[in-house]
Amino acid sequence: MRNGMKHAIIFPLLLCGAAAFAQSDDVQSKPATGPGKVIVHSKFGGQIYGFDIDQNGTEGVLSEAVLQSNGSLLAAVETFNQTTGKILNVITQTQNGDDFITLGVVGTSVGLVDQQIVQGGFVVTNTYHTMNPLSSNKFTGLWTPPTIGTEHLIMPTGVSRSQGVPNVAVFAYDNSSNFIPWVFSSNVAKNTFGPVVDITDSLNFGSVPPALAYDSTTNQAILGGGDGCFGCLPVFGIVDLTAGTWSEFTGVGFGFVNGIAVDSADGIFCTTTEDDAGVEFYHLASEQGFEVTLPGSGSNQIFSGADVEYDPINKLFLVAQPVSSSSASGSSIYVYNIGGELIETLNGFSFSNSFNVIPMHIALHPKLRSGYVDGPDATVNEIQSFTY
Repeated sequence: MRNGMKHAIIFPLLLCGAAAFAQSDDVQSKPATGPGKVIVHSKFGGQIYGFDIDQNGTEGVLSEAVLQSNGSLLAAVETFNQTTGKILNVITQTQNGDDFITLGVVGTSVGLVDQQIVQGGFVVTNTYHTMNPLSSNKFTGLWTPPTIGTEHLIMPTGVSRSQGVPNVAVFAYDNSSNFIPWVFSSNVAKNTFGPVVDITDSLNFGSVPPALAYDSTTNQAILGGGDGCFGCLPVFGIVDLTAGTWSEFTGVGFGFVNGIAVDSADGIFCTTTEDDAGVEFYHLASEQGFEVTLPGSGSNQIFSGADVEYDPINKLFLVAQPVSSSSASGSSIYVYNIGGELIETLNGFSFSNSFNVIPMHIALHPKLRSGYVDGPDATVNEIQSFTY
């Protein structure tokens, strides 16, 4: 029944085949090289609470926290060199119970870090620091979302990983009993904001923060949601960040959307789903798509993909798979073109979401066909370089 249901949904889309999306001639082929030897270790040995790298520079940023022998919590923000992995500067550190979360590098080389102010063991407020540019190696200003208070929170994955364009999309989780999250756009560098949109479908978008992507061409946020029941179809929210309106449609594949990334130039977005090790490709305008399964997975949930990131220079989607179905052990990264064709399989990684406070993440430097990903240590206190 389950397989029959899947085929019935996507059959009209496959009449023309996956080649309808394909632009494989645009891809600059290169032998897979996989994991690199450069590993960034957190300065104080703490668990990494978010990281990213500057696609237009040479630095990266991470946050960490570690419980000290005296019982105090040391939290810090650090920059590192992408080539050597060396920690360059400790931007700030505290031992007063506060902690930091790196929300990403956005716009053109702008670092964004959330400082969670803690009192009595509870987060009472959040202060958002900017590093503009990241290479200044210091906090240079504040990002002040006007709508965020105690009832709405920006989660660690609540800011789209949008580099090279002025704006990001922001998802603010509703921490009250209403479960009506907000979505809006922001130019982080200028500290400006678009209209706030209420997402009133609490069943599909209110209980668990959805995967989030930003289409800079249409100025739309794409939310990957669903009710989470096993074998249920994903639901997507499309938020018009100019008009302040939203709509939704049902997708293909089964289960929660684990990862999402968008090719704004071609209007294509790619997702991973939790229940069936699926990777899905959609045309945003038509809201239609098709699914492929990760190699060797047999559609088994344990092999499902996680984070998805997009390389706009080489027109490639990179899909993380914590439990590899292409190798006897470890994790893998799969490289697809925008037509859903598998281009490369990169094995030999070790990343997981099992002990992560912040979901695992692929950070890309498309100009160099390189990046960083969580691991290989299971304590999540280091990140590893790779090329593709």
